[in-house]
Amino acid sequence: MSLVKILKWIFPWFDTSSSIHPNNSERKVDWIRILPFLGMQLACVGVIWVGVSPVVVLVALGLFWLRVFAITGFYHRYFSHKTFKTSRAAQFVFALLGMTAVQRGPLWWAAHHRNHHRYSDQPQDVHSPTQFGFWWSQIGWITDRKNFPTQMNLVPDLARYPELVFLNRFDTLVPILFAVFLFFFGQFLQGVRPEWGTSGAQMLIWGFFISTTLLFHATGTINSLSHRFGRQRFKTGDDSRNNVWLALLTFGEGWHNNHHQYPATVRQGFYWWEIDVTFYLLKFLSWLGIIWDLKPVPKWVYKEAQCPAQNSETPKVFPHIPALELGK
Repeated sequence: MSLVKILKWIFPWFDTSSSIHPNNSERKVDWIRILPFLGMQLACVGVIWVGVSPVVVLVALGLFWLRVFAITGFYHRYFSHKTFKTSRAAQFVFALLGMTAVQRGPLWWAAHHRNHHRYSDQPQDVHSPTQFGFWWSQIGWITDRKNFPTQMNLVPDLARYPELVFLNRFDTLVPILFAVFLFFFGQFLQGVRPEWGTSGAQMLIWGFFISTTLLFHATGTINSLSHRFGRQRFKTGDDSRNNVWLALLTFGEGWHNNHHQYPATVRQGFYWWEIDVTFYLLKFLSWLGIIWDLKPVPKWVYKEAQCPAQNSETPKVFPHIPALELGK
Protein backbone atom coordinates (compact mmCIF):
# COMPACT_ATOMS: atom_id res chain seq x y z
CA MET A 1 0.00 0.00 0.00
CA SER A 2 1.42 3.39 -1.01
CA LEU A 3 2.25 6.09 1.52
CA VAL A 4 -0.05 8.51 -0.30
CA LYS A 5 -3.02 6.16 0.15
CA ILE A 6 -2.23 5.65 3.83
CA LEU A 7 -2.07 9.41 4.40
CA LYS A 8 -5.31 9.85 2.50
CA TRP A 9 -6.99 7.48 4.95
CA ILE A 10 -5.43 9.00 8.06
CA PHE A 11 -5.83 12.68 7.20
CA PRO A 12 -9.60 12.82 7.91
CA TRP A 13 -8.85 11.70 11.47
CA PHE A 14 -7.35 15.13 12.09
CA ASP A 15 -8.97 17.48 9.55
CA THR A 16 -12.71 16.97 9.16
CA SER A 17 -12.90 19.40 6.25
CA SER A 18 -11.58 16.55 4.11
CA SER A 19 -14.85 14.67 4.70
CA ILE A 20 -17.33 14.97 1.84
CA HIS A 21 -20.92 13.87 1.47
CA PRO A 22 -21.27 10.63 -0.51
CA ASN A 23 -23.36 10.85 -3.66
CA ASN A 24 -25.92 8.36 -2.38
CA SER A 25 -27.97 7.97 0.78
CA GLU A 26 -27.00 4.34 1.43
CA ARG A 27 -25.86 3.64 4.96
CA LYS A 28 -22.23 2.55 4.90
CA VAL A 29 -19.78 2.22 7.78
CA ASP A 30 -16.42 3.89 7.12
CA TRP A 31 -14.17 1.50 9.04
CA ILE A 32 -10.97 3.47 8.45
CA ARG A 33 -12.50 6.71 9.66
CA ILE A 34 -13.85 5.20 12.89
CA LEU A 35 -10.73 3.30 13.95
CA PRO A 36 -9.77 5.92 16.59
CA PHE A 37 -13.28 5.79 18.04
CA LEU A 38 -13.20 2.00 18.23
CA GLY A 39 -9.69 2.14 19.68
CA MET A 40 -10.88 4.46 22.45
CA GLN A 41 -13.41 1.88 23.60
CA LEU A 42 -11.07 -1.09 23.23
CA ALA A 43 -8.47 0.77 25.29
CA CYS A 44 -10.76 0.37 28.31
CA VAL A 45 -9.54 -3.23 28.45
CA GLY A 46 -6.21 -1.77 29.55
CA VAL A 47 -7.64 -1.66 33.07
CA ILE A 48 -6.51 -5.28 33.33
CA TRP A 49 -2.89 -4.15 33.31
CA VAL A 50 -3.02 -0.74 35.02
CA GLY A 51 -5.33 -1.71 37.90
CA VAL A 52 -7.41 0.70 39.91
CA SER A 53 -7.04 3.17 42.76
CA PRO A 54 -9.53 5.38 44.62
CA VAL A 55 -7.96 8.47 43.07
CA VAL A 56 -8.53 7.46 39.45
CA VAL A 57 -12.09 6.32 40.15
CA LEU A 58 -12.88 9.75 41.63
CA VAL A 59 -11.21 11.48 38.71
CA ALA A 60 -13.13 9.33 36.21
CA LEU A 61 -16.45 10.08 37.92
CA GLY A 62 -15.66 13.78 38.24
CA LEU A 63 -14.74 14.07 34.58
CA PHE A 64 -17.83 12.09 33.61
CA TRP A 65 -20.12 14.49 35.48
CA LEU A 66 -18.26 17.62 34.35
CA ARG A 67 -18.40 16.64 30.69
CA VAL A 68 -22.03 15.47 30.91
CA PHE A 69 -22.78 19.06 31.88
CA ALA A 70 -20.64 20.42 29.03
CA ILE A 71 -22.59 18.33 26.53
CA THR A 72 -26.07 18.81 27.97
CA GLY A 73 -25.71 22.43 29.03
CA PHE A 74 -23.68 23.83 26.15
CA TYR A 75 -23.49 21.47 23.17
CA HIS A 76 -27.22 20.84 23.52
CA ARG A 77 -29.03 23.66 25.26
CA TYR A 78 -26.72 26.45 24.10
CA PHE A 79 -25.13 25.59 20.74
CA SER A 80 -28.07 23.59 19.42
CA HIS A 81 -31.00 25.54 20.85
CA LYS A 82 -29.72 28.94 22.06
CA THR A 83 -31.76 28.71 25.24
CA PHE A 84 -29.58 31.34 26.95
CA LYS A 85 -26.87 33.85 26.15
CA THR A 86 -23.23 34.01 27.14
CA SER A 87 -20.04 35.82 26.24
CA ARG A 88 -17.81 34.84 23.36
CA ALA A 89 -15.06 33.88 25.79
CA ALA A 90 -17.33 31.59 27.83
CA GLN A 91 -18.72 30.13 24.62
CA PHE A 92 -15.18 29.16 23.59
CA VAL A 93 -14.23 27.75 27.01
CA PHE A 94 -17.28 25.50 27.19
CA ALA A 95 -16.77 24.43 23.59
CA LEU A 96 -13.27 23.30 24.59
CA LEU A 97 -14.65 21.44 27.59
CA GLY A 98 -17.32 19.79 25.47
CA MET A 99 -14.74 18.62 22.95
CA THR A 100 -12.92 16.62 25.64
CA ALA A 101 -16.00 14.36 25.60
CA VAL A 102 -14.99 13.14 22.11
CA GLN A 103 -18.41 13.82 20.61
CA ARG A 104 -16.98 15.82 17.71
CA GLY A 105 -17.13 19.59 17.32
CA PRO A 106 -19.91 21.93 18.50
CA LEU A 107 -21.03 22.85 14.97
CA TRP A 108 -21.22 19.21 13.87
CA TRP A 109 -23.12 18.27 17.05
CA ALA A 110 -25.56 21.17 16.80
CA ALA A 111 -26.23 20.62 13.08
CA HIS A 112 -27.13 16.98 13.62
CA HIS A 113 -29.31 17.80 16.60
CA ARG A 114 -31.21 20.53 14.79
CA ASN A 115 -31.80 18.10 11.95
CA HIS A 116 -33.08 15.59 14.51
CA HIS A 117 -35.73 18.03 15.68
CA ARG A 118 -36.72 18.86 12.15
CA TYR A 119 -37.30 15.22 11.19
CA SER A 120 -37.71 13.47 14.54
CA ASP A 121 -38.36 9.74 13.98
CA GLN A 122 -38.82 10.23 10.25
CA PRO A 123 -36.50 8.57 7.69
CA GLN A 124 -34.33 11.72 7.58
CA ASP A 125 -33.62 11.42 11.32
CA VAL A 126 -30.27 9.61 11.16
CA HIS A 127 -30.39 8.24 14.73
CA SER A 128 -34.04 7.34 15.10
CA PRO A 129 -34.55 3.95 16.82
CA THR A 130 -38.02 3.89 15.28
CA GLN A 131 -36.49 3.90 11.82
CA PHE A 132 -33.19 2.05 12.31
CA GLY A 133 -33.27 0.13 15.59
CA PHE A 134 -31.52 0.47 18.94
CA TRP A 135 -27.88 -0.19 18.06
CA TRP A 136 -27.85 2.12 15.07
CA SER A 137 -29.39 4.95 17.09
CA GLN A 138 -27.06 4.35 20.02
CA ILE A 139 -23.76 4.14 18.18
CA GLY A 140 -24.05 2.99 14.57
CA TRP A 141 -25.14 6.31 13.06
CA ILE A 142 -21.84 8.05 13.85
CA THR A 143 -19.96 5.42 11.85
CA ASP A 144 -21.89 6.19 8.66
CA ARG A 145 -19.67 8.07 6.23
CA LYS A 146 -22.47 10.38 5.10
CA ASN A 147 -22.81 11.67 8.68
CA PHE A 148 -19.15 12.73 9.05
CA PRO A 149 -19.28 16.17 7.38
CA THR A 150 -20.72 19.17 9.21
CA GLN A 151 -23.88 20.58 7.62
CA MET A 152 -22.80 24.20 7.87
CA ASN A 153 -26.07 25.45 6.38
CA LEU A 154 -27.81 24.34 9.58
CA VAL A 155 -25.54 26.34 11.90
CA PRO A 156 -25.01 29.77 10.27
CA ASP A 157 -25.25 31.42 13.70
CA LEU A 158 -22.28 29.38 14.98
CA ALA A 159 -20.24 29.49 11.76
CA ARG A 160 -19.76 33.24 12.35
CA TYR A 161 -17.08 32.46 14.94
CA PRO A 162 -13.75 31.42 13.39
CA GLU A 163 -12.52 29.93 16.68
CA LEU A 164 -15.51 27.56 16.78
CA VAL A 165 -15.04 26.66 13.12
CA PHE A 166 -11.38 25.86 13.83
CA LEU A 167 -12.23 23.64 16.80
CA ASN A 168 -14.92 21.92 14.78
CA ARG A 169 -12.57 21.30 11.85
CA PHE A 170 -9.77 19.83 13.96
CA ASP A 171 -12.00 18.01 16.41
CA THR A 172 -9.41 15.44 17.53
CA LEU A 173 -6.91 18.08 18.65
CA VAL A 174 -8.51 18.85 22.03
CA PRO A 175 -9.17 15.18 23.00
CA ILE A 176 -5.57 14.23 22.17
CA LEU A 177 -4.16 17.09 24.25
CA PHE A 178 -6.56 16.23 27.06
CA ALA A 179 -5.45 12.58 27.06
CA VAL A 180 -1.79 13.65 27.14
CA PHE A 181 -2.51 15.99 30.04
CA LEU A 182 -4.17 13.20 32.04
CA PHE A 183 -1.21 10.89 31.46
CA PHE A 184 1.30 13.43 32.76
CA PHE A 185 -1.04 14.37 35.60
CA GLY A 186 -1.00 10.73 36.68
CA GLN A 187 2.79 10.67 36.41
CA PHE A 188 2.95 13.78 38.57
CA LEU A 189 0.74 12.23 41.25
CA GLN A 190 2.86 9.09 41.21
CA GLY A 191 5.88 11.21 42.00
CA VAL A 192 4.43 13.45 44.70
CA ARG A 193 1.92 11.01 46.24
CA PRO A 194 3.14 7.46 45.62
CA GLU A 195 0.92 6.20 48.46
CA TRP A 196 -2.13 6.98 46.30
CA GLY A 197 -1.17 4.12 44.02
CA THR A 198 -1.83 5.81 40.70
CA SER A 199 0.29 6.29 37.57
CA GLY A 200 0.21 7.97 34.20
CA ALA A 201 -1.14 4.90 32.41
CA GLN A 202 -3.77 4.28 35.07
CA MET A 203 -4.95 7.90 34.93
CA LEU A 204 -5.11 7.74 31.13
CA ILE A 205 -7.17 4.54 31.10
CA TRP A 206 -9.62 5.59 33.82
CA GLY A 207 -9.71 9.38 33.40
CA PHE A 208 -9.89 9.38 29.63
CA PHE A 209 -10.80 6.06 28.01
CA ILE A 210 -13.23 4.60 30.57
CA SER A 211 -14.81 7.90 31.59
CA THR A 212 -15.24 9.03 27.97
CA THR A 213 -16.67 5.73 26.78
CA LEU A 214 -19.23 5.69 29.60
CA LEU A 215 -20.07 9.31 28.83
CA PHE A 216 -20.65 8.58 25.16
CA HIS A 217 -23.01 5.70 25.82
CA ALA A 218 -24.83 7.55 28.61
CA THR A 219 -25.67 10.52 26.41
CA GLY A 220 -26.38 8.16 23.52
CA THR A 221 -29.30 6.68 25.43
CA ILE A 222 -31.23 9.89 24.75
CA ASN A 223 -31.15 9.06 21.03
CA SER A 224 -32.09 5.43 21.57
CA LEU A 225 -33.88 4.68 24.86
CA SER A 226 -35.65 8.04 25.23
CA HIS A 227 -37.52 7.27 22.04
CA ARG A 228 -38.53 3.84 23.30
CA PHE A 229 -39.18 3.78 27.05
CA GLY A 230 -41.10 6.23 29.20
CA ARG A 231 -44.23 8.34 29.10
CA GLN A 232 -45.51 10.90 26.65
CA ARG A 233 -47.04 13.95 28.27
CA PHE A 234 -47.28 15.80 24.96
CA LYS A 235 -48.38 14.63 21.53
CA THR A 236 -45.27 15.74 19.66
CA GLY A 237 -45.77 13.62 16.57
CA ASP A 238 -42.74 11.45 17.33
CA ASP A 239 -41.72 8.77 19.84
CA SER A 240 -39.94 11.07 22.34
CA ARG A 241 -40.64 10.09 25.95
CA ASN A 242 -39.96 11.25 29.49
CA ASN A 243 -37.83 8.80 31.47
CA VAL A 244 -36.81 9.60 35.04
CA TRP A 245 -33.90 7.11 35.10
CA LEU A 246 -32.35 8.56 31.96
CA ALA A 247 -32.92 12.05 33.37
CA LEU A 248 -30.88 11.14 36.45
CA LEU A 249 -28.14 9.56 34.34
CA THR A 250 -27.82 12.50 31.95
CA PHE A 251 -28.48 15.49 34.22
CA GLY A 252 -32.02 16.10 32.95
CA GLU A 253 -31.92 15.09 29.31
CA GLY A 254 -34.30 12.20 29.98
CA TRP A 255 -37.25 14.60 30.07
CA HIS A 256 -37.16 14.18 26.34
CA ASN A 257 -40.84 14.48 25.51
CA ASN A 258 -40.90 17.79 27.36
CA HIS A 259 -37.94 18.88 25.30
CA HIS A 260 -39.52 17.93 22.00
CA GLN A 261 -42.66 19.84 22.93
CA TYR A 262 -40.72 23.08 23.41
CA PRO A 263 -36.96 22.88 22.67
CA ALA A 264 -36.39 26.61 23.13
CA THR A 265 -36.50 26.59 26.94
CA VAL A 266 -33.39 26.21 29.09
CA ARG A 267 -35.03 23.62 31.30
CA GLN A 268 -36.21 20.16 30.35
CA GLY A 269 -37.71 19.17 33.67
CA PHE A 270 -40.79 21.36 33.39
CA TYR A 271 -41.95 20.78 37.00
CA TRP A 272 -40.09 21.03 40.30
CA TRP A 273 -40.25 17.26 40.84
CA GLU A 274 -38.61 16.57 37.47
CA ILE A 275 -34.94 16.60 38.44
CA ASP A 276 -32.88 18.57 35.91
CA VAL A 277 -29.33 18.97 37.20
CA THR A 278 -28.18 20.74 34.03
CA PHE A 279 -30.78 23.44 34.58
CA TYR A 280 -29.71 23.88 38.21
CA LEU A 281 -26.08 24.30 37.16
CA LEU A 282 -26.99 26.73 34.40
CA LYS A 283 -29.03 28.71 36.90
CA PHE A 284 -25.97 28.85 39.15
CA LEU A 285 -23.83 30.12 36.25
CA SER A 286 -26.44 32.83 35.66
CA TRP A 287 -26.08 33.97 39.28
CA LEU A 288 -22.35 34.32 38.62
CA GLY A 289 -23.03 36.39 35.51
CA ILE A 290 -21.42 33.86 33.16
CA ILE A 291 -24.68 33.27 31.28
CA TRP A 292 -27.91 35.26 31.13
CA ASP A 293 -31.36 35.53 29.51
CA LEU A 294 -32.34 31.96 30.36
CA LYS A 295 -35.52 31.20 28.41
CA PRO A 296 -38.37 29.88 30.59
CA VAL A 297 -41.16 27.43 29.78
CA PRO A 298 -44.07 29.44 28.32
CA LYS A 299 -47.44 29.33 30.07
CA TRP A 300 -49.13 27.82 27.02
CA VAL A 301 -46.90 24.74 27.33
CA TYR A 302 -48.19 24.10 30.86
CA LYS A 303 -51.75 24.56 29.64
CA GLU A 304 -51.21 21.92 26.99
CA ALA A 305 -49.83 19.56 29.62
CA GLN A 306 -53.16 19.88 31.43
CA CYS A 307 -55.12 19.27 28.22
CA PRO A 308 -53.12 16.58 26.36
CA ALA A 309 -55.98 15.80 23.98
CA GLN A 310 -55.66 19.26 22.47
CA ASN A 311 -51.92 19.74 22.27
CA SER A 312 -51.49 17.84 19.00
CA GLU A 313 -53.18 20.77 17.22
CA THR A 314 -50.61 23.34 18.32
CA PRO A 315 -47.97 23.99 15.64
CA LYS A 316 -44.42 23.32 16.79
CA VAL A 317 -42.07 26.26 16.27
CA PHE A 318 -38.36 26.68 16.81
CA PRO A 319 -37.77 30.30 17.90
CA HIS A 320 -34.27 29.36 19.10
CA ILE A 321 -33.09 29.02 15.47
CA PRO A 322 -34.55 32.10 13.73
CA ALA A 323 -32.37 31.75 10.62
CA LEU A 324 -33.83 28.35 9.76
CA GLU A 325 -37.24 26.98 8.98
CA LEU A 326 -37.24 24.00 11.27
CA GLY A 327 -40.95 23.45 11.81
CA LYS A 328 -42.14 19.88 11.76
